[in-house]
Amino acid sequence: MEAILLYLSLTLLSFLVAFKLILKTRTTRPKHLPPSPPSLPIIGHLHLIKKPFHRTFYAVSQKYGQIFSLKFGSQFVVIVSSLSIVEECFTKNDIVLANRPPFLLGKHVAYNNSTLVQSPYGDHWRNLRRISTLEILSNNRLNKFLGIQKDEIKHLQRNLSRNSHHGFAKVELQSMLLEMTFNNIMRMVGGKRYC
Repeated sequence: MEAILLYLSLTLLSFLVAFKLILKTRTTRPKHLPPSPPSLPIIGHLHLIKKPFHRTFYAVSQKYGQIFSLKFGSQFVVIVSSLSIVEECFTKNDIVLANRPPFLLGKHVAYNNSTLVQSPYGDHWRNLRRISTLEILSNNRLNKFLGIQKDEIKHLQRNLSRNSHHGFAKVELQSMLLEMTFNNIMRMVGGKRYC
């Protein structure tokens, strides 16, 4: 009898916790969001996403309109499926929509969101972009590293020829290309090969 009462009380407690979570997720939704399908408490709309993504979004847009919102975990996302509205977003409201959401990872790993990838749009981001364009990604700087790139490509070709020396052989190019990319970056930054 005590076991039945224990299971009954645990079941009732779990229903109360689930009900509280459902109420909390419905009340903490930011205002002024476009319509969205009903979501689950913790995962949001992740259960709706199936491959291919564009067909899933098309089906949701047929039901909720050309602009709708989804919740992926704890992050709200607004999806626009109309070309005219997308053009308006990128011409009239581009500065408003240029910011990135502040993630906890960016605070701890990206020096309080101050790197080029994580910083919000403003003077600091424009300065970082200018420096990276002039000092890292300019044609002059990339031409200085052309010898390193050619050397790494020759090294990749040598490895491929060694693998297929006695005839045709299966080669996993993904790992070899990844290794070549790492070696390029490490030689440009540190002067030594990665592996």
